Amino acid sequence: MVPLTLKVPVPFEYVFPAGALCLGVDAAVDFERRNEPDNQARDKETGERMWVVRVLDLDPQAGKFGRTTEVKVKVVAPQQPVPPASAVPGYPPSIEFDGLTLTPYVDSQRCKSSGNCRARMAYSLRADNIRAAVSA
Repeated sequence: MVPLTLKVPVPFEYVFPAGALCLGVDAAVDFERRNEPDNQARDKETGERMWVVRVLDLDPQAGKFGRTTEVKVKVVAPQQPVPPASAVPGYPPSIEFDGLTLTPYVDSQRCKSSGNCRARMAYSLRADNIRAAVSA
């Protein structure tokens, strides 16, 4: 089967060099089916359910240069991924992703009809699985 998009495998440490904390896991919504009872997005290649894992990027550089510290990573799985228990009560669990891939795309939401286009290169992240972070 030919993939529908370019998916570049990347090591977890490359994307999150200082680690990541899990803020939550939710079903990804398919906005074309938002009025249906089961409006969860499905992977176009496998038909499996898609989940959005919200993480806090612990890299001190993450908040600079217009980047955000909260990152969303999509995980394709038949059941909702369950984050590990936190090592510190009251603190989000530290996680890592297996099978992390980066998909580049052009974000043209900044383009205006007046001709002033400030499109930028962006990327989305996908993973096969979440797991507890390995202690350094």
